[in-house]
Amino acid sequence: MTKVTHNILFKLISILMFLSMYLSSCSESKPPDFEIYNGSPGYVSDLRGKWVVINYWADWCPPCIKEMPELSSFYRNNKNDVYVFAFNFDQLEGEELQEQIVRFKVNVPSLLTDPGELFNWEVPEGLPATYIIDPEGKTREKLIGPQTERSLVELIRKLKTD
Repeated sequence: MTKVTHNILFKLISILMFLSMYLSSCSESKPPDFEIYNGSPGYVSDLRGKWVVINYWADWCPPCIKEMPELSSFYRNNKNDVYVFAFNFDQLEGEELQEQIVRFKVNVPSLLTDPGELFNWEVPEGLPATYIIDPEGKTREKLIGPQTERSLVELIRKLKTD
């Protein structure tokens, strides 16, 4: 084998090795950004294009429990246009969370991942706390206190026109 042929072969093998490493690193899947109780994990980027409502609640918060049917109704009537999530402020998981979901009729997807970590929020200073995120991923509102289906619909309608 001539020296020129050897150099070309060496460069070709180097390029193929580089491409192989590059393509294999591209095919490795990124771990999900968040987990949903009894649901599929997801990525924050998957939420783009729709409004997002995230509600912090706890079993020791009477207004949270009173608000839950309103949040469930909002979710049921708007799930084609808005992602709605509940997040247990005490970060319960497993059987404990399941018991509370059933007991307090939490009929919206429940995040297991703290949304504050996903969206760079401080821990809410009061409960219930509801965050509204626009389709571009920007937090538009932080609401402290119980919300109704109507108040959420009207607020999102107003934010869409701003």
